[in-house]
This record gives sequence, C-alpha cells and structure tokens, in this order.
Amino acid sequence: MFDIREKPEQVERALLIGAYFDRREEDDAAALLEELRELVETLGIAVAGAELVFVREANPRYLIGKGKAAELIARAKELRADCIVIDNELAPAQQRAWEQDANICVIDRHEVILDIFNMRARTKEARLQVELARLEYSLPRLTRMWMHLDRQGGSGGGSGSAGAARGEGETQLEVDRRLASKRIDKVKAELEDVKKQRDTARKERSRVPVPHAAIVGYTNAGKSSLLNRLTNAEVLVEDKLFATLDTTTRRLELPDGQSLLVTDTVGFVRNLPHDLVQSFRATLEEAVLADFLIHVIDASSKHVRDFYQTTTEVLAELGAGDKKVLLVLNKIDLIDDDRLRELQREFPDAVPISIRTGKGIDDLTNRLHHLMIDRVVRLSLAIPLDRMDLVALAHQEGKVLSEDYERGVAEIQCVVPKRWESRFSPFAAAAAQTAPARTGEARATSLTVS
Repeated sequence: MFDIREKPEQVERALLIGAYFDRREEDDAAALLEELRELVETLGIAVAGAELVFVREANPRYLIGKGKAAELIARAKELRADCIVIDNELAPAQQRAWEQDANICVIDRHEVILDIFNMRARTKEARLQVELARLEYSLPRLTRMWMHLDRQGGSGGGSGSAGAARGEGETQLEVDRRLASKRIDKVKAELEDVKKQRDTARKERSRVPVPHAAIVGYTNAGKSSLLNRLTNAEVLVEDKLFATLDTTTRRLELPDGQSLLVTDTVGFVRNLPHDLVQSFRATLEEAVLADFLIHVIDASSKHVRDFYQTTTEVLAELGAGDKKVLLVLNKIDLIDDDRLRELQREFPDAVPISIRTGKGIDDLTNRLHHLMIDRVVRLSLAIPLDRMDLVALAHQEGKVLSEDYERGVAEIQCVVPKRWESRFSPFAAAAAQTAPARTGEARATSLTVS
C-alpha cells in the first residue's frame, strides 16, 4: 500500500492547531481555525480542543518553535487526542518530525480536505480526480509510512567480488514509489478518457445551442439548494462542507419561454490546495465554458467578503475571471434588515434571496431573463396550416403567448430565441398583412423584448 491512511476510520479525537506569522492576521487565522473545525467534524472526528499559535519565525523542523511543539504535543496527550490536525500546510519532513515526537497521527489541512473529497466522490470522474490528488500528495510522504521497510534487500548469492557485482537490491520504498508513479500515470490516462467523453457530450449539447450558467460559490453557500429550487432537481443537499463534488446540469425555463442550462459545481474554501484545483479542473471546467456565472454568497456568514474573494480568485486561476457574473445573496432569512442593507451597499448588483423560504426567487429568475434578453425576439406571425411544424417549433424552443386559427392561418404571438428568427421571419410580414388591427395593439411584426 502506498496511499495515505484512512484517517476517518482510525481517528476519534483531534487537537487542532493554527499558526499565524503576523499579529495583524490573528482574526483571519482564528476564522480559518474555526473553518478547520467544520472540516474535521465533516469527517466525523470529534474536536478535543483548538490552539491558535503566533510564530515569530517559521521553524524548518516543526513550522513552529521546538518548545511550543513539545507543549502542544503534551496538550494533545492531556486531551487524549489520537490525532493532531495543523491548519497550515506541512512539508513531508515536518510531518514526519511531528509524528516521531508525538507518536500519534499528525495531518494538515491539505490532507483533511483530501479525505473529505475521497468520502464525497460519487462519479467515476470525481473518484479518479480524488485518487490523483491523493497519490500526488502521498508520493513525497512515502518514507513516513514505510520507515520499517526502508532497508536494503541485496542478493546474497556468491561471495567476494561476485556478490559485490550484483549490487544492492531495490528498497521497499523505491518499489512503492515506482508503483505510485505508475498508478499516477494510469489515473491521468483514465481522466483523459473521461474528459474526451465529457467533450463529446458537450458537443452534442452545443448542436442545439442553449445558454449555460454555472452556479459557483463558497462551500455550503446553498448552490445545490438553488439548483433544486430553480429546476426541481434532486441534487444531494446537506449542511456539510463539500456536499457536492460532482457536477449536475438541469434545464430551467425562464418566464419568456427561453431555456437555460444550469450546472451545480464544487464549492471553494480558503487555502484550497493548489493540486486540488488542478485535479478538479475538468469538473470546474463547466464554470470556464459557461455563458455566465451565478455566484452564490452566504449572507449569514461573518466572513462574506473573504468567501467572495476566495471564489473570485479561484475562478480567475481557472480562466473564468472575465465571465459575466450574477451575484446572489442567499440566507437573508437568517440576518436582520440592517445587515442586509449593509451587504446590499457592498454588493449593489446582488439579488437577495432565501432558498428556504422562497423569498426573492422570482426576482432572480427575472434577472436571469434580463441577462439573456438580447438572445430572444418577440414575433407576430401568420403561419399557413401546412407549416404546423413551425408552430410546433415555436412551442418547443420558445413561448407561445397567443394562438388564433379563425382566419384559416395560425396567427400566433410568440417569444423565440434569436437563433430561430430567420426560420419565422418570412411569416412575420404575412402577419402584418393578414391579421386585423386591434384597438391599442402595436402592429410591429418583429421586436426585441425589452
């Protein structure tokens, strides 16, 4: 075995440690440590205690000072913790030093997130992405898991110069590194195959071009709940971090009859390990390729600004920083009016909603409609009865506002995507000639919805 150990099955109580190196960052470090508590509890591990430590200068062996490390190890044993979780990312050598001194499991934030991702992955693609991230994380840490096997296995046959000529055998550590490297190559190849399948599916969707929006935001902000509310989907919703790792796409019909594909994506956290961003690039690619983004913000959180900043930074790293964005302030039922007004001043273009109560959902769908208003046209048509295929097309691709067959033709008022306008335009002029004028009704044959 060369993968990291299954921490959730072995650990029951953990001591959390967060280190910060600038006095001005104390509040931020405390918030990150509290978030680490949520991450650890998501794994089903009880938190025995949490310690925030100021470090004047990083120690190459322990990250923090030797004396402070010894003090914290003693604290962990006092609390009967069987694991120490450090909020900062540890180098492999630092992790080994902590474990040697503490004689208990020591992991960092990176490994906690990997274990959560491993627990949450459902589809083949998500499982492969998690496995790749775990293998790449494990590779430089193999010595910590195989110290008892790190000895030479030289061949003993022969004597004198004959034995020396055979040289030393391959160490168990080298065997495991080679196996891990081979597995990494295999997983990468399998991911490429999955990516090709996704590209094929995406091309099939693009044959009938439907606008596409990706829901993004900090983990646990309500992205899956919003998809369920808008589209009546049945996406897993839990009050836990990283409840969603797999993308789900559903079709939403807007008030003007236009269809919109909406995709739920994995949530972000602060200090998300860089290799996880890379490993999940295929999943997050939905955000890169979407026509626009729906950025959901948890209005009830004390760290709204930090969460917003984290999400925008990761999106920029993925190449989606220049996308059109519709901001949504969710969970307004959990805040008072003063706090809501404060957030609206900070995010003046955001739509305030409560997915739980349904407040603001109509406003949100109307904003989605206005975002795509240049994609549709409103038409007055007179279609011959032998061209009922066009009437069916208007129903299928747009929204029919009225129908009248009394004059021997299909007189319809409809809203259709602009890409279909050329199919209907020959019958717009006919509508102007055959349809009787009605009092107070505009006679325009084709007009853009405004």
